[in-house]
Amino acid sequence: MKTLGDRSTITPWLRALELTAPIAKNPRRILPTVIEELAEQFGSAPALLSDHERLSYRELGERSNRYARWALGQGLDEGDVVGLFMPNRPEYLAIWLGITRVGGIVALLNTNVTGSALAHCVDIVAPKHIIAAAELIGPLSAALLGREAAVKIWAHGAGSDEFPRVDCDVELPPAEMLRDAARRRPTLDHPALYIYTSGTTGLPKAATVSHFRLMQWSHWFAGMMDVRPRDRLYNCLPMYHSIGGVVATGAPLVAGGSVVLGQRFSTSRFWDDVVEWDCTLFQYIGEMCRYLVNSPSHPREREHRLRICCGNGLRLEVWNAFQRRFRIPRILEFYAATEGNVSLFNVEAKPGAIGRIPPFLAHRFPVAVVQFDVERDEPARDARGFCVRCGPNEVGEAIGRIPEDPSSVSGRFEGYTSREASEKKILRGVFEPGDAWFRTGDLMRRDAGGYFYFVDRIGDTFRWKGENVSTAEVAETIAACPGVTDALVYGVTIPGAEGRAGMAAIVVGPGFDLVAFRRYLVERLPDYARPLLLRIRDEIETTPTFKPKARRLAQQGYDPAVVGDPIYVDDPVRRAFVRLDQDGYLRIQAGPVRSDRAESPAR
Repeated sequence: MKTLGDRSTITPWLRALELTAPIAKNPRRILPTVIEELAEQFGSAPALLSDHERLSYRELGERSNRYARWALGQGLDEGDVVGLFMPNRPEYLAIWLGITRVGGIVALLNTNVTGSALAHCVDIVAPKHIIAAAELIGPLSAALLGREAAVKIWAHGAGSDEFPRVDCDVELPPAEMLRDAARRRPTLDHPALYIYTSGTTGLPKAATVSHFRLMQWSHWFAGMMDVRPRDRLYNCLPMYHSIGGVVATGAPLVAGGSVVLGQRFSTSRFWDDVVEWDCTLFQYIGEMCRYLVNSPSHPREREHRLRICCGNGLRLEVWNAFQRRFRIPRILEFYAATEGNVSLFNVEAKPGAIGRIPPFLAHRFPVAVVQFDVERDEPARDARGFCVRCGPNEVGEAIGRIPEDPSSVSGRFEGYTSREASEKKILRGVFEPGDAWFRTGDLMRRDAGGYFYFVDRIGDTFRWKGENVSTAEVAETIAACPGVTDALVYGVTIPGAEGRAGMAAIVVGPGFDLVAFRRYLVERLPDYARPLLLRIRDEIETTPTFKPKARRLAQQGYDPAVVGDPIYVDDPVRRAFVRLDQDGYLRIQAGPVRSDRAESPAR
């Protein structure tokens, strides 16, 4: 295995540091101005590509300038918000580059959110304008019924006569670069975007993203992937997300490369797109890789020129199969969050790890893992009231230090539009009086070699029989069982029992055997971690960024009269999963369930 002494593992760090070091030295140089510089440098070279639209660097610069002039023409003041409700397309980036260039803030609205949730996303940022793709005007209007007076809606594209067309309006101003006298000049510290959390555990929150973070993310990842002008990145992640909309677009562009934008991820089209567009880079979410591994053989799956796949959430059991089957030269796994200050990078490409901080950068990435009290749902404190660092391979919450100097560019936490929500993410008095650390909300462990591993989301881990059960680790074990194609684990309440019992929702394929499945679990999981209940589904619903909707399944519970899927309970007497009928469900509700299974599992 490579170590941090190998040149190949040091070089990405040095390249990323080289590209990001100058950012803070020029506070007026923001990403929109970088795109202006690149437009002059690269001219007609391709910048953003899609099946329906293509923009060269020059065209991207000109288009963004039109939106900047449009924003000024609408009387947009510094700090005013414009909502953007549009699917992936090159114009998407041009819109927010132009508006943020003159001091506006663009809220990237999730195109899959509708109704009251969409109205909530609009309300918490109070935009003066919303630009919406013509095909999305219907759901937007329905969500904002009664709010029309508070916000002006602009349609992008033909098909909606009710609202003015912004794509026509921006053709009126000239496209040349704005001169200093004609524009405001926001600094790195000014907010540029509002990017929403997924809302998997409640209504979405709007995270503040400054111009500094846009610059930092774009240049850091350009260095980590060593992007060159000849590179072309395939991006089918939604552009309202920080990875799909900033990292996967910004990193290639600041290095002179190009980005191919897919409308959505498709296993059947993926390799055709990658090969036909001649892509050398791919931005993934781990579940995409799993879908590809589980898909039938594709005639072009090894014809590609991919040199790096960069992303997060790649499970250990998928990693090797993905890399081997598709001949992927290098995988760059990382960990980060839109609102967070904790970033980890697995430069050594150790399967299953989410990152390792090299000793010479420990001062730049102050990350700790502290003991966590699952029952109290907060980090544990010692007799002095301070948090306790975890030892090697001990599971705890990952936290990142927030610098005392607010002007510091390293490790700062920019928070949400809600001050209350922001404060909940800060842990104070952690190791000494007055210090402040950002709570990731993620349970991790760090091995003796310094590698970090994701364990579970706080709130997903539950206690059963006096032990902590990691839903992610149990699901990973279940998903590796022959015949299982997908798995999700969550806790459910059992009357008369303390804690929550494990329940697994699984998708199975040909050859799945329930008897063999239980035997597999007994051999690999301790008694307390094995799911007591089993739900067999046709599919497991996910968010557009492939996060499973566990909360919805947990709320549905295990009542056969309510749940349409087959449900099984692990019978301790028969030592088998048996179909749960209504009588069995009522017996569970009437009293404690015996779960003293006597098998001796692997530990």
